[in-house]
Amino acid sequence: MKIKDIRASLHGFSIEIPLLEGRVQGYGRAEQTHFVFCEVETDEGVVGYGLTGHFLAQSVIVALEKHILPVVRDMDARDIELIHKTIWARLNPRAMTGTISMALSCLDIALWDIMGKQQGRSIAAMLGNARKEVPCYITFGFPQYDREQLAAAARLHVGNGFRALKSVVAVDKGGWREDAKRTRVIREAVGADIDLMIDANYLFTPVEAKMLCREIEDLNLTWFEEPLQQNDARALADLRVATRIPLAAGQMEGHRWRLRELVHHHAVDILQPNVTYCGGYTEARKAAHLAQTYNLPIANGGGWPIFNMHLMAGMMNGWFVEWHLGMVAVGETLFTDAPKPVDGMLTIPDRPGLGLTLNRDAWRDTRVALAA
Repeated sequence: MKIKDIRASLHGFSIEIPLLEGRVQGYGRAEQTHFVFCEVETDEGVVGYGLTGHFLAQSVIVALEKHILPVVRDMDARDIELIHKTIWARLNPRAMTGTISMALSCLDIALWDIMGKQQGRSIAAMLGNARKEVPCYITFGFPQYDREQLAAAARLHVGNGFRALKSVVAVDKGGWREDAKRTRVIREAVGADIDLMIDANYLFTPVEAKMLCREIEDLNLTWFEEPLQQNDARALADLRVATRIPLAAGQMEGHRWRLRELVHHHAVDILQPNVTYCGGYTEARKAAHLAQTYNLPIANGGGWPIFNMHLMAGMMNGWFVEWHLGMVAVGETLFTDAPKPVDGMLTIPDRPGLGLTLNRDAWRDTRVALAA
């Protein structure tokens, strides 16, 4: 099972958002236009798939094909810890994040896919098989909606079986005051029995986040995700003391030491390792075990649910998967058998590895030529 090749490609996308006319470029926010897909092939012809998001996407491709492949070529694809150890020693001895973490995530996801295909087990099963299905929350509250559309979209998704919703904050021109009004509109639209989350994507100052929390504490939010700039663990800890709203963070952190900062500083109630950014299943599993020792749940933030569902199902402390509409559309286009939730629950496919079959035509249609 020796690694023989890594092929990485850049892909572009546009999506339809319910209740809005036309397609929206990208798969989430304006900058989320491209993503990286990779295939890792062994000497036995087994191919595994990996994926990561939009940050410095072309640099991730170069890292995979020009730097990581020469280091791991001819290593056994099953020697996960040795592969990570070798990459850290050769390419990242100073524990940097960013491009190297995302490239490692792509590789690691593909290696677990290969191992699952060889063993005939899903990745969730190999991680521990804690559960066969996981609850989903739907990220639906895009800034393109006005308040009336936001309420209508919330009712639409509840009508489709979702029992948990998440909306984006910190991007409206009206600031935190408008965010408070929009969040209240959603709660009034769906009632008290639906889990409701908000996500600032690192964009608030501590003062802004504190004022928003003060304004909406009565809405019984399930969590406030990544409220503060830079994911500042010290400032998050201060905010956590100041509010009754649970805080969640960690989805874009590049390795276990950055995630450890959030736990060590008592900065979060929910830890959010994302396998497409933190170094893959190998690193995310370590973060999940860290969270277990502090009695913290892990939940998926940062999207890519058909990859992160295996982590949430495999680990004892796994919780929600993020059903992000844009990233869901990517998965349903790229793969012929991407699973869908039923009544807000996502069942892990009873197929080896990721359990996904690549649609090669869609792969070609979405591929974007690299800049010269």
